[in-house]
Amino acid sequence: MLFLLSALFDRWLAPPPAPRRVGWLGHVTYAHRGLHGPGAPENSPTAFVRAAEAGYGIECDVQRSRDGQAVVFHDWDIDRLTGEAGPVLERSAAQLAAVTLSGSADAIPSLRQVLDIVDNRVPLLIEIKSRKGIRVAPLCLAVRRQLEGYVGKVAVMSFDPRVSHWFARYSPNTVRGLVVTEDGARRTALARMRRHLALWQARPDFLAYDVRDLPSPFAASQRRRGIPVLTWTVRSAELRDKADNHADAAIAEGGGIG
Repeated sequence: MLFLLSALFDRWLAPPPAPRRVGWLGHVTYAHRGLHGPGAPENSPTAFVRAAEAGYGIECDVQRSRDGQAVVFHDWDIDRLTGEAGPVLERSAAQLAAVTLSGSADAIPSLRQVLDIVDNRVPLLIEIKSRKGIRVAPLCLAVRRQLEGYVGKVAVMSFDPRVSHWFARYSPNTVRGLVVTEDGARRTALARMRRHLALWQARPDFLAYDVRDLPSPFAASQRRRGIPVLTWTVRSAELRDKADNHADAAIAEGGGIG
């Protein structure tokens, strides 16, 4: 009974998108944080240029600077990837643009810079970073402003269902996704219900699923009813086979790129 009710509410609260809206998502492999390696750190302009020139789609991470700009960086603090320290949120976009990424001549890029690099050459996935206690609307608005006038294939996504919900309400033409990890809690009824609740709140056009959780009954059921499933992070040939069998496209790096 619970399964039937969940399926009913899925169709009602999170209907699948029109195929023409999301069909492009499955046409490429996405380079996770760009095609990074020696001389090209993750989420760096050089890594994005390399990915675009090689014909890979690009996945990047976006968070907000102190002055409300969308900047491309994964970690909440800059310590791991630069020679400096401290939270991203405590620096302005201009200050972050002056911070060099370790092992390269690149600095932390803005979302605008990344859009200019991609320039409609390849699809782009923008993961919007969020955590408890941080409002999502300011960053969502900053991203939407940067996307105005961009004509390339682009989608936003987040672990936080509030992000996809915001875009569904305030930027409905933007393709939006929900990032999912089951975190070892697949079988419990409570965990299954939490995934459905997140789906209903997010109203996503696609899912980006943890490859470690595939095959997944939840992911498979959504895929069957027309919601594309991407999968992350594919780092080996073995995981690539899993992605090919259970998802529409891989978000990959290292040995998973192929």
